Amino acid sequence: MKVEFRLTNSRLRKLLTTISMFAVVAFACLMNATAQDMSHNHMTTNYDPTAESEIIQDWAKQKLAKSPRHKEWVKVKNGSREVNSFVVYPESNKKATAVVVIHEIFGMSDWVQQMTDELAEAGYVAIAPDLLSGMGPNGGGTAEIAAIGNNAVGQAIRALTPDQIAGDLNAVADYVSKLPGANGKVAAGGFCWGGSTTFLFATRRPKLKAAFVFYGSAPSNNAQGQPYATDKDALDKIGAPVYGFYAENDMRIDATIAPTTDAMKELKKKYEPVTYAGAGHGFMRAGEPNNPAPVAPTPKGDEAADKKAADDYQKALTTYKANRKAHDDAWARWMRELRALSLRQPRHSSRRNRR
Repeated sequence: MKVEFRLTNSRLRKLLTTISMFAVVAFACLMNATAQDMSHNHMTTNYDPTAESEIIQDWAKQKLAKSPRHKEWVKVKNGSREVNSFVVYPESNKKATAVVVIHEIFGMSDWVQQMTDELAEAGYVAIAPDLLSGMGPNGGGTAEIAAIGNNAVGQAIRALTPDQIAGDLNAVADYVSKLPGANGKVAAGGFCWGGSTTFLFATRRPKLKAAFVFYGSAPSNNAQGQPYATDKDALDKIGAPVYGFYAENDMRIDATIAPTTDAMKELKKKYEPVTYAGAGHGFMRAGEPNNPAPVAPTPKGDEAADKKAADDYQKALTTYKANRKAHDDAWARWMRELRALSLRQPRHSSRRNRR
């Protein structure tokens, strides 16, 4: 029996697109194993299998759309790479400190862009690089990789090497420091994977003015599966004060605070961790004022099921309130430290002052 198979141009395009997507995922998985070997656990990841669903948050997008501030996307050169970066400018007649915003393992999300706008609203030049720039189909970034599905965003982020990340962030920091509205001072702040990456960045950029680490860990050099151990050689290169923001209900990250405190004290580096009561990992996003609160369940007439739903709601509401308070307290602390940094005068030697 003869079977005739016809492949139209349309079908061919679909087939090639599918093959391309599977190739990207396979490449990310392969690079994932390689990157983990190369990084020596420099960055702790908090991978969530629902990462792609976390990229789009309508509540964050809606708030961003109402912002009156000037926003733009720029391409920052890092050698042969171009890092697509989101910049928001404060409404000010004075030059401002710049803040590099380092995204979560979810990549360039609506919430990251909203956070960048909030920093500009507070008076800072804020820039958020998509560290997945150029890593997706057709040279795309987070959005293009997310379209593949199959947890491709998390896999792609795990495949990034510390050298590439540090190179991208240094290029972005150099770029933003030279903008006409910037005063030359650059701080960095990141969340979850971005928090750990912020700590890493501080070891790769001694002239960074401050590092704000939200529920992230310090660089480590322990073998996979072994107890956490800080990389003191890396930490010794830090020139900036490091401010840690942690959740009480986040044992994985909290277990790294004590050894990090000991190591930073031994190295005479400034490290100030604060843990927020009742909060969970990711409280800066979960506690956003415009992030909808849990909705009370509607009784269905099944006593057992209704009781469970009511109990689950109360737990969710308690967590929401704790995250909200942690968010507000952490934000206030962040703003205090940024204001102090902005007001701080450059150090001059006594000999220079006498001239």
